[in-house]
Amino acid sequence: MTSINLTREEATRRSQMIDVSHYDVHLDLVGSKVNSETHFISTTTVTFRAKQAGSTFIDLRGEELLEVRLNGAPLPAKAYEAEYGIPLSGLQVADYELKVVAKIPYSHTGEGLHRFVDPADSKVYLYTQFETADAKRVFACFDQPNMKATYSLAFDAPADWTIITNGPTTVAPIEGKADAQTWSTEIDYPLSTYLIALCAGPYFEVTDTWNGELTEHPEGNAAEKVSVPLGVYCRASLAEHLDAERILTETKQGFDFYHRNFGFAYPFGKYDQIFVPEFNAGAMENAGCVTIRDEYVFSSKATHYKYERRADTILHELAHMWFGDLVTMEWWDDLWLNESFATWSAAISQAEETQYDTAWVTFANVEKSWAYQQDQLPTTHPISTDASDIETVEQNFDGITYAKGASVLKQLQAYVGRENFFAGVRRHFKAHAFSNATFDDLLASLAESSGRDLSFWAKQWLKTTGINTFAVELDTDDAGVITTAQLVQRGETLRTHRAGVGIYNLVDGKAVRTDRIEMDIDGESTDIPQLVGRKEQDIDFLLPNDDDLTYALIELDSKSLEFMVENIDKFADPMARTLCWSAAWEMTRGGTMRARDFVALVARGAAAETELAVLERIVQQAASAQSNYADPAWAKESTLRADALLAGTQDEDPERSIVFAQALAKIRLTEGTRAFLQDVLDSSDDEGLRWYAIAALAADGALDNVPAAIDAQLARDNSATGHQAAVRARAAVNTAENKRAVWEEIVEGKLTNRELTSKLEGLTYPGADELLPTSEFFDVAEKIWASQSTEIGLTSVTGLFPSWAISQQSLDEADAFLQRDLAGGLRRAVTEQRDRMARALRNRAVDAQEV
Repeated sequence: MTSINLTREEATRRSQMIDVSHYDVHLDLVGSKVNSETHFISTTTVTFRAKQAGSTFIDLRGEELLEVRLNGAPLPAKAYEAEYGIPLSGLQVADYELKVVAKIPYSHTGEGLHRFVDPADSKVYLYTQFETADAKRVFACFDQPNMKATYSLAFDAPADWTIITNGPTTVAPIEGKADAQTWSTEIDYPLSTYLIALCAGPYFEVTDTWNGELTEHPEGNAAEKVSVPLGVYCRASLAEHLDAERILTETKQGFDFYHRNFGFAYPFGKYDQIFVPEFNAGAMENAGCVTIRDEYVFSSKATHYKYERRADTILHELAHMWFGDLVTMEWWDDLWLNESFATWSAAISQAEETQYDTAWVTFANVEKSWAYQQDQLPTTHPISTDASDIETVEQNFDGITYAKGASVLKQLQAYVGRENFFAGVRRHFKAHAFSNATFDDLLASLAESSGRDLSFWAKQWLKTTGINTFAVELDTDDAGVITTAQLVQRGETLRTHRAGVGIYNLVDGKAVRTDRIEMDIDGESTDIPQLVGRKEQDIDFLLPNDDDLTYALIELDSKSLEFMVENIDKFADPMARTLCWSAAWEMTRGGTMRARDFVALVARGAAAETELAVLERIVQQAASAQSNYADPAWAKESTLRADALLAGTQDEDPERSIVFAQALAKIRLTEGTRAFLQDVLDSSDDEGLRWYAIAALAADGALDNVPAAIDAQLARDNSATGHQAAVRARAAVNTAENKRAVWEEIVEGKLTNRELTSKLEGLTYPGADELLPTSEFFDVAEKIWASQSTEIGLTSVTGLFPSWAISQQSLDEADAFLQRDLAGGLRRAVTEQRDRMARALRNRAVDAQEV
């Protein structure tokens, strides 16, 4: 048995044997406010039926098993080991009641029941995070998605706390404890264990109600008026910064869109969103009780992209109420059904319902870039992929599962038509509500609604890996008239696409689309008869995959590439412009555009970029190009990037200037950027930017007294965010002694999840390369992985891999390390980092070539 790393095979056997019906969970959290408190008491009573005679186990990750009884009879507790769960031996076909009482430690890694003390006011906050399989860290359960049950939840907690969970709560006094109460709720619908949630503490709250109507469709439910109570929560110290009205507006817009298109009313009664501290992910879709990282409560000036990203997150989690919570995957190999659909839903609802009407432009530049990068790694995998055990699943929360999957869904929508696509989704919800379903179930619904056999589509897109590349190839006669034109598709798997080709010309100083051709692509090449007979000189620029309908890289012909480089700032349409940026970045990563030329392109075009999310992305890419892909001698001497960022800080639009200022604070400083950041410390009231300035100046050696500067800033900003920024700034100091101390702290593995990410960021701040260990990583990586949870281990291993030492020696050491017998997750993490380094080394050689 492997309770901690449950396998698909074991999960299948267990669900065939056991039919779980109800959990009664009682947590004693009364002592949580005491700073020395490290544990809580969990009492669980599980009712289930054994459908087959035999033996199995129930999951629990506790420190001490205090009591366990099956149908009243005690079971041995002293031999309990979390690795094997609690054995349930010799079961007969019968009904059972299992009672488990356990002492369980609070988490400080964002897994299970996380406990946080706010440095701003010393108040204690709790929240749970159970995906993928961490409900077992809080209560005894069959911790797999296809064993849904109903729940009775009760929490003893301090009387001045707020308790938020999946359902509305009732409150009762605790006899003999005047300062404590019991909050209780009943969850009378079947729900997977990973979607149960608890948030507890003195949370600040804002409430509202969404009132709307479910639109009737032939495949969905009847029209009805719907009213959903809404709540938004955050820590008390963040209350003044909580822009609840904006958050609630965007939430209501999501409810409007989904009720107009999904054909099934919101199924979970109330809908609360709780902004919680030290959260590992962006958010989590607990039914009716969504947890969101509280960095999204902006306590200092935030870029436009941060607001857009937050809205995307809000809509993503709301979509999960249907995709994942109402209809849940049978097992984690269909994780993409949850995440791809939620990502696609967030983009389309954001574009059509909110102020972020260019969300698909952001998607093309951000999500797709993530997917393209992941899909070019040696560890790439199909969208619908292996999930043999939980450790493998946790590695698959990546750019394939989220972004490539969503890109493919956008392509499928274009292929079958929007209404047919939504009709299939509605059929899926209606057929599988409150139960579990597989990809085959969804595909059947989509095929029925569209009238198309989609099995070939699924095989091409979901069961294969890799990216296709599109290019337009022309032949002309002596007069320059096009005689043949083809859209060519390259790649290991040639797929069916719905794609566009855009024709752009320079008109009155703007590059505008003058014609567009849309077609179905199937095979290596597809004729474009609409181009035949035109003069090539009358076409300035040809854009394959115009409007970004499909998932494919773009290869520009030589004339179009030259036009793009010379006119990147003149493209009027933001989608066309972002596809140009994307093409240039992928060329840089692929070694067909020099890194220094990409940096120059950004330096020239950034000032004209109107899409702030894209602007933020390209300045980050320029930083990566110069740091990782450029010849080190050129990168050290060139001030092109720094000068462009410094100029951008003077932009009259404050939303634009902050993008440049924040980027400037994360690169190696020049005389001009150093003076700018020193001026930030002298005069700026932007606390977030001030913290970045301190870190940058500390790394640069430009602060006489770093501890005093940090203490002075903490006096201004004593928030949790401020304290983590202080951790980052201290770790950024570029002395051999400091870097050694930070390195050893990370390797020791006793940091909280947020301390770890802050120290890693500071450890690798510009200027640290020659002070950081290289070969030593390969001596400690296995120890780190073995002693940490998957989440923390992955963060540590990825952050400590010597990416700062780009050399053949480092590659050779990585190759030797990978010859060892390694845990699968560790092997994957090192393999990916090794591949990124190899790409950087190749691209540095390209950049150093004369042209």
